[in-house]
Formats: sequence, C-alpha cells, structure tokens
Amino acid sequence: MIKLIKSDSELDRELLMETLSGRKMLAYMKAYGANYDFCRFYKITGEYGNIGEGYMFIINSTLIICGDGRLEADEELQIFINMNQPFRIEGDQRILAGIDRGDRYQVLNRTVFELVPDKNSYKFAEEFVDFDPYLPDVYQILSEGFPNISDFSLWYTDTSHRCRHGISRVFTYRNSTTASIVFDIGNEALIGQVATKVSARGSGYAREFLKWLALFLNNNGKRAFLLALDVRVSFYREIGFREVEHEVVLERVDVEKDSVTKGIMN
Repeated sequence: MIKLIKSDSELDRELLMETLSGRKMLAYMKAYGANYDFCRFYKITGEYGNIGEGYMFIINSTLIICGDGRLEADEELQIFINMNQPFRIEGDQRILAGIDRGDRYQVLNRTVFELVPDKNSYKFAEEFVDFDPYLPDVYQILSEGFPNISDFSLWYTDTSHRCRHGISRVFTYRNSTTASIVFDIGNEALIGQVATKVSARGSGYAREFLKWLALFLNNNGKRAFLLALDVRVSFYREIGFREVEHEVVLERVDVEKDSVTKGIMN
C-alpha cells in the first residue's frame, strides 16, 4: 500500500538514516516539508505476502525509493511509476530489481565513493575557494559540464532554497570548478554537481579541489560520499577515493536528452 505522507513525524528516521537515499529523503523533508506538489513523500507497506516497509519521494522528475531490505516491487508501485513516469528511479536495489522497465527505462551502473582525505592537501591554495559563490556563475560552470541539467530557474530555486535551509552548500575553486554538498546529515555528507569549465579542463583543478574538499570535510568530522556513473569512475579511483558500493539506477530513454523535465542532477 502506498500512502501520501503529510508530516515529517510519519517518517521512520532510524530506518532512513541507514542509507544515502534515506538521508536524502530526510534532507528534502527538512528543506521543503510535505506541502509541495513537486516534492511528495510516501510510505510503502507490503501486503499479501510482500513483507516489509519503506518510503519514497519524488522530487521534480526523480523518484527515490528506500526500503527496509525486505520490501519488493509490487503491482501498486508499478502503477505508481507508470502514472508518474519519472525520468530517473534510484534507491533500494531489491525494489529496483523488481520494476518492469519495459522499453522506457535503461539500466545505468553507478558507484558510491567515499572521499578519502589526502594529508598533503594542506598545501592547497584555499584562498581560491569561494565558500559562497554567485549561483548564476555556478550554473554556468555546470551547464558546460552537464548539458542535461535542469533549466536555470528550476535549478536556482531548488539550490538556493536548500542552501537557505542549511541542507546544502555550494563551492567554487578558481572560478572554474564547482562542487556542492547535496546534504549533510548525521555527520555524513553527499557531494554532487562536480564540474569544470571547458576552458579550464586539463588544469587539474577538479582533482586538487576534491582532494581538499575531502580533507576539509574530514577535519569537520564528516564522512563524505559521491556517486559516479561508469564514465567518471576511473577519475575518482585515480584521486584515491574508496569504492564502497555498486548500484544501478533506471533512467528514461524516451525523453529528449536536453529536456528540462530531466530530474535534478546529483
């Protein structure tokens, strides 16, 4: 059974704190609450032999599902997906494995990396880090690195809102490379939206910046993680980050790649 959640008190915080997907749900609930149509939260309860429970939320066009390890995809969840047609589906791997993808969704491999601090990063030129950059400049960097990013108004509204509520934080380095803390909950942070201007590629800025960011967060008592599709895995391995998990995400193939309906980039 799928039930719309109307208050954060309906969430099982202990369950959600066990995974990055669950922490992301808690972060978005803290930022938006349960009263926005574009950010909706649900509780899932298994029925008729499908034991277990979980939660899911849909933010714009990304569906994130969190389960207790026992819950499986069922007909009701499949109907929900067919009705909402999210661009991307991610989260609990047991549940994702049971979703009927049909011809609409492709499977993408993704690796979870932990940012391992490099003690030599103390030599990093921190004076070139902007801890509160002008967001339109950040979007310009991202648009060069991610042509499929949501349109500016959608990205700006969401990013600025999460930053104001203390959920997220955005950095730039030498006005050329950017990375964001998507959320920081319970001393675990998720890093996303890493990109470098085309004109600065090959400079090593992203490598320097990410090594510093790993040390910066570690010095503040944080374990930091990032998610990488196959095309970026070798880069993060070379930096020295640690692979902790491999997972799949489902992504629509019947949507134009430059469509602004694409889910928020992480």
